[in-house]
Amino acid sequence: MSHRALRLSVLLALARLAGAAQPDGDTLTFDATKSHAEFGVRVMWLIPVHGRFDTVHGTIHIDRFRGSAQVEALIDAGDVHMHSRGDEAWVKSAEFFDVQHFPQIQFVSEAFSLERLKKGGEIDGLLTIRGITRPARFEIDTSACPDAVARECATEAAGTIRRSDFGMRSRRGALSDKVDLSFSIHVLPPNKPAAP
Repeated sequence: MSHRALRLSVLLALARLAGAAQPDGDTLTFDATKSHAEFGVRVMWLIPVHGRFDTVHGTIHIDRFRGSAQVEALIDAGDVHMHSRGDEAWVKSAEFFDVQHFPQIQFVSEAFSLERLKKGGEIDGLLTIRGITRPARFEIDTSACPDAVARECATEAAGTIRRSDFGMRSRRGALSDKVDLSFSIHVLPPNKPAAP
């Protein structure tokens, strides 16, 4: 092999390595007008109480080279809707979400297989409520969309946390420690700006 051919082959190899070092990825933004989160807790372990957060922002980072995804979701804890205004005021208070001091709930996932966005499965990450961060696990439902990343239908995920892990220890005799938390996420089409 000539020096010129050897040099060319080395340059091509370096180019391939450079391409591998910069994986093909993109970041998708939640459609805040369609995405929401919900929670449920039981009073006296019998009566369910539900709430819905209508402001959820976030991103899904897709790493197609590694076949993985990572999610970050931010919930506006103050934008909660329940059956009664009294319940809304209670869950916003220092006894529950304490939205005056901690206006957002955050979940940041670990990287997980991109296939789980289509076929479903568990994702682990860190959940922050009231300024306290704890490990959390959510189960993604099987997608009804042909695309692994839902644009025409929602990606649904749900899990259970303990409110005492996040400093909510009041009324333990009457209120269940377990809280169900779920997400329903739509993403924006590419190049469409996120809602303010």
